[in-house]
This record gives sequence, structure tokens and C-alpha cells, in this order.
Amino acid sequence: MADALMYQEEMFVLLVPGQAEVILTPEELLDYLKTTLTDYPGDLPRDVAKFTTVEEQATYLRDESCELPLEPGQTLQWYVIRLEK
Repeated sequence: MADALMYQEEMFVLLVPGQAEVILTPEELLDYLKTTLTDYPGDLPRDVAKFTTVEEQATYLRDESCELPLEPGQTLQWYVIRLEK
């Protein structure tokens, strides 16, 4: 898993189909992913489903991935960004 130190200055941009992009802290993205996974329609992707708790699944997604299919043709995406000081 990713080192938590990498999140000290980074943020995430979240891209939700049909909505404006949102800038989130790592903790906010984790909360968003947990909510999304709790209400996830259908079967989770195999790499996510191997984790037994929503917390583990969300952490895996945040740290190791950048997208989650929502339905055919719609994908939730997020990317690490660094805001200039």
C-alpha cells in the first residue's frame, strides 16, 4: 500500500460522470469511496472484492487505483494533484 507521507501535501481531483470536478483531501476521498462502495450496484471488481471490509476496499482504491466502474459507460475517476503554494 502507499506510504501515508505522500498525502501530506497532495489532494485528489474527483471526476463523477455528469458533475463538476471536486477537489478532496485524502480523508475526504476515502469517505466518498466508502459511501460509494456501500451503495455499489452489482458485483465489485475482482481486485476490490478480495478485501473483506469497506474500509479496506476504499483504502485499496484510493492508494492503488484511479477508477471504479459505476455502470456501463460510466466510471468514477480520481487523481492525485499537488496544489501550488
